[in-house]
Amino acid sequence: QVQLVESGGGLVQAGGSLRLSCAASGRPFSMYAMGWFRQAPGKERDFLATINWSGDSTRYADSVRGRFTISRDNAKNTAYLQMNSLKPEDTAVYYCAARPGNWRTRETEYDYWGQGTQVTVSS
Repeated sequence: QVQLVESGGGLVQAGGSLRLSCAASGRPFSMYAMGWFRQAPGKERDFLATINWSGDSTRYADSVRGRFTISRDNAKNTAYLQMNSLKPEDTAVYYCAARPGNWRTRETEYDYWGQGTQVTVSS
């Protein structure tokens, strides 16, 4: 079992930056690939980024590639999502997720989820 807690969300102006954190507890963090997803009101939850256990392999959705960066610090049991050049359409609840083994891009392949953190980008 892995428990995940996101933090770092908030209100930011368009063009600004935020860094989300996902703190993990439970089983050894390095066993898990991590992913970030988001869900806007009235929409499905979308994949954003994923990273493997060691941090040397990542994958991004086209919508955020070049603006968002996923990373992890296994010594701190924490994954991060650095978000730059934010746009109003980035407004959503952001979730981190974990799965054992290699990274995946589909939410159905993740076993553990955080409670989400709200990100609001004003124009």
